[in-house]
Amino acid sequence: MRYIIGGTFLLLLLIAFYSGSAGTAESGSEYRGEGFNGYWYNGEAELTRYQLQQVRYGDVHEGDAVLIFVTEDFLPEKQVKLDNGSSSEKPIKILKLNLTKKFYTGIYPYSMMSSVFTPLKTEKALKVTTSVQEWCGHTFMQLNARNGQYDGSLYSYFQNEGDQTFSLKNVMLEDEIWTKIRLNPAALPTGTVDIIPASQYQRLAHIAPQVATAEADVRSVSDNISEYRVIYTDIKRSLNIRFESIFPHRILGWEESHQPVFGGAKVMTTKAKRTHSIMLDYWNRNGIDDRSLLSKLGLN
Repeated sequence: MRYIIGGTFLLLLLIAFYSGSAGTAESGSEYRGEGFNGYWYNGEAELTRYQLQQVRYGDVHEGDAVLIFVTEDFLPEKQVKLDNGSSSEKPIKILKLNLTKKFYTGIYPYSMMSSVFTPLKTEKALKVTTSVQEWCGHTFMQLNARNGQYDGSLYSYFQNEGDQTFSLKNVMLEDEIWTKIRLNPAALPTGTVDIIPASQYQRLAHIAPQVATAEADVRSVSDNISEYRVIYTDIKRSLNIRFESIFPHRILGWEESHQPVFGGAKVMTTKAKRTHSIMLDYWNRNGIDDRSLLSKLGLN
């Protein structure tokens, strides 16, 4: 009987390990405190929907943005998620962000997604991927931190972008600001910073991958709301992200101001405001009956 119970316990442990995308509380305890582990290692992800007003072609288009934060085990050399529980390479703990935007410009839709992979220990993103799809075609961009720099690749249907590889200095990424806020907003850099602009912005603006200069600061908006502001000095762009000052530092909304491509010289502002948020093991909710959960996120 003792062996049967022991075998059953081992089987339950294996099922728990393989059944989800997020880890357990013990997985992150070597890096973070009890509050962090209770929130981020409960077997669920945080899904938040934002009402989106996206600037494109000189107009402001209504749409949806969703931020999905989840902890995962990550292989730092291969820079992929540990899927099957076995590898010669030791995995590390990361906070992953999937940032999606969906909106229509006239008759045709845009679908955009960025994934940011940030280790809990270093709080510096190892990898960013971004894809943009619309009825004219699609683009894909990837950055990997290797050998003290970011190795990049870009695939695009636009003639002047084409298929290319490139390298950039390993400076702060605009894409990693979101995970830095969730992990440790007190460590956000301020003053003059070298920064790689957001990959979604780069693809919409059709600019070459580059390092830019910006002025950054953190300010208190109210008792529990702070704002991180980044104002670029060499391109017409700024980013303001509002977030909760205390843990878990949820993102409340943001504004992106820039000169629209194909829309004249006037600087316009993209805005996103939080409307719905849930904790959910979404990777297990893939049946027809699970579609009802979309309403909890304010999505039709």
